[in-house]
Amino acid sequence: MRVAVVGSGPAGFYAAGALLSADPPAEVDLIERLPTPWGLVRLGVAPDHPKLKSVSRAFERIAEQPGFRFLGNVEFGRDIQHADLVRLYDAVIYAVGAQTDRRLGIPGEDLPGSWAATEFVAWYNGHPDYQDIVFDLSIERAVVIGNGNVALDLARMLALTHDELSPTDATDASIAAIASSPIREIVVVGRRGPAQAAFTTPELQEMGALAGADVVVDSADLEGAEPKSTIAERNVSVLRELAAREPEGRPRRVAFRFFESPVAILGEERVEGIELVRNELDENDRAVATDVRETLSCGLVFRSVGYLGVELPGVPFDARSGTIPNEGGRVAPGVYCAGWIKRGPSGVIGTNKKDATETVELLLEDAAAGRLEPKPDASAAAIDALLAERGIQVIEYDGWMAIDEAERAAGAKSGRPRIKLCTWDALLDAAQRVAHSL
Repeated sequence: MRVAVVGSGPAGFYAAGALLSADPPAEVDLIERLPTPWGLVRLGVAPDHPKLKSVSRAFERIAEQPGFRFLGNVEFGRDIQHADLVRLYDAVIYAVGAQTDRRLGIPGEDLPGSWAATEFVAWYNGHPDYQDIVFDLSIERAVVIGNGNVALDLARMLALTHDELSPTDATDASIAAIASSPIREIVVVGRRGPAQAAFTTPELQEMGALAGADVVVDSADLEGAEPKSTIAERNVSVLRELAAREPEGRPRRVAFRFFESPVAILGEERVEGIELVRNELDENDRAVATDVRETLSCGLVFRSVGYLGVELPGVPFDARSGTIPNEGGRVAPGVYCAGWIKRGPSGVIGTNKKDATETVELLLEDAAAGRLEPKPDASAAAIDALLAERGIQVIEYDGWMAIDEAERAAGAKSGRPRIKLCTWDALLDAAQRVAHSL
């Protein structure tokens, strides 16, 4: 059985792993728009969190198994269509993640200086689509809207010193821009209280260990906090400890503000401030606006209020949830989904393993029951011929290994895990060196 998995992040790799270890094993083509695999493990995990990126070793072991192929630099919807995949494979699994961000829906959101957190994260992580963006960090205050780990990552990155940034795999341009910025304060705004924040405790604890920034929490926001889970209880405990600290006069500070929502981003030609409304929680812990408003001057606003899935041409889509409608990962016999495009943007990297395994079990069940339509054209040669006919420069796994080797070698010279190639030309050139040497 030949299966196409579209998307090479954790969900895609875990799905591939489950298929390759099935009895009998399937052949898997992992189709990816970028020349590089791993999705958010490479391009979303914060550069100062190298341990989280070590999950890529498990993906490397999957890629070494017989029957696995990586087809990078192949964009679904442009280079290849749903109709091609259902003709040339016995089954298709979409594991494309949630590729855009949720908006605030307030006036001023499109002013220069108002950004999605996803754009900034992609920029400092070296995503080739985002390297031409110019983030003007010549400001004194930035506001981050959101109370999840992405908001924490972004706030922490803005607060790191050059010495903290330099050993990481953040891009050289981002390290220079952040370290030289005159920024004095990063304000993290949450619409509900500390007991409802979606931080994970280790990420929150890291904020108290910043070398160049004080962390400020208003103890009044912690009064009456009623955590309803163990994680929330731990988070509130960390926030109480941070609130009890006296500022030490470090160059930057990170201020947590709870029970506040943005109602407008202010400015004429660029962001100059943000208007916030004070909230109260109702009996269901929902944020309800009061009449109390405040204007805070700032030069940057980052919204970090969630990722959102994008519709794939020819594939069913629920715009409200940003997911592909499915039952346990089955869209229809022969078409499946896994990861965030299946369940929405929730969970940690490891959550995708159980999620992908559930999907693959349904696929194998359909195969065993004879519910998959026979595909006489399903072969590696057929898909290769189609892509060649369309002039697609496919980057196979040895091409990615060449990129990986080049990045690691460059990083080793300066004691860093890697220095990423972060333009399309550089990535493709490095990958093509393998093809020319064969």
